[in-house]
Amino acid sequence: MSQELQGKNIAILVTNGFEQVEMTEPRQAFIDAGASTYLISPAGEQVQGWNHFDKADHFQVDLPLDKVNPDDYDALLLPGGVANPDQLRTNSRAVQFTRAFFNVDKPVAAICHGPWTLIEADAVKGRKLTSWPSLRTDLENAGANWVDEQVVVDGNLVTSRNPDDIPAFIEAAIALFARQEAKL
Repeated sequence: MSQELQGKNIAILVTNGFEQVEMTEPRQAFIDAGASTYLISPAGEQVQGWNHFDKADHFQVDLPLDKVNPDDYDALLLPGGVANPDQLRTNSRAVQFTRAFFNVDKPVAAICHGPWTLIEADAVKGRKLTSWPSLRTDLENAGANWVDEQVVVDGNLVTSRNPDDIPAFIEAAIALFARQEAKL
């Protein structure tokens, strides 16, 4: 088994309504590659995933958003789902937490609707990225170069469109996260 992410601490920022497979599949792949992952949320002790329009499983939050320091993490995962990033982008602490990764050029992986939070973090201007198609206008209005591709890597940002892209998204995220110096 690959240990490309040995010693890496990966923050996963979610609230209720995230697309479950966009969190669980990358999270398991990161763990399998040797990383420690931390589910971080402003929502309390548990969050609920969704399978498209249907409520899915509950997950234990590892750390509340108001108790975390972005300096303690090597990378950030932003799953999609419509409700999840829509709530996160209106939460000033979530936006500040996300922006902190870009301020010090740490890697960020966002899938589906996840880039909505990136807009509020002022992290898309001049960047090439992809997302769920309905975000195209929002991203372009924020200065991004939106493309319809399975996975896009621009500097320390990797983005994908939807759950069908998860295998390529995971591969690109692990490659990007592995290049970042671990917090040991």
